[in-house]
Amino acid sequence: MAVDAIGSTLGTQQTELTNNNTINQDDFIRLFLAQLQFQDPMEPVDNREFLAQLAQFSALEQSRQLSQNTADQLTMSAASQAVSLIDREVEIVGAGGNSAGRVIAVQFGANGPELSVRDSSGQVSTGVRLSQVSLVQPTNTP
Repeated sequence: MAVDAIGSTLGTQQTELTNNNTINQDDFIRLFLAQLQFQDPMEPVDNREFLAQLAQFSALEQSRQLSQNTADQLTMSAASQAVSLIDREVEIVGAGGNSAGRVIAVQFGANGPELSVRDSSGQVSTGVRLSQVSLVQPTNTP
């Protein structure tokens, strides 16, 4: 899932991998055992080569888990950013140009958080992505 940041100019990019292009740990172990079972008994594969393959797969699995944890953290960060904008004045960039208003609600969907923004005339814009927010006005604290 792509995660937007406030004022992001990167746009939406799909970074999901399809299941056809991945191998999990169980598949690797099955493949590894089949390789052991069907190796040539006259020329067995060196133990160091097998250990190197295991180490490479272990490193790959750790990298995959780190990537997933980072993606989860970015999702939580986007949610936190969106919630912190409630009742704040923002400027948003849309197809019709820039507009300003107050964030009145946040909805969470499959594509991440979406804001509802009410402008000065009372019109509500829904489905505003965080990447469309170009400016957040500071709060006036007495």
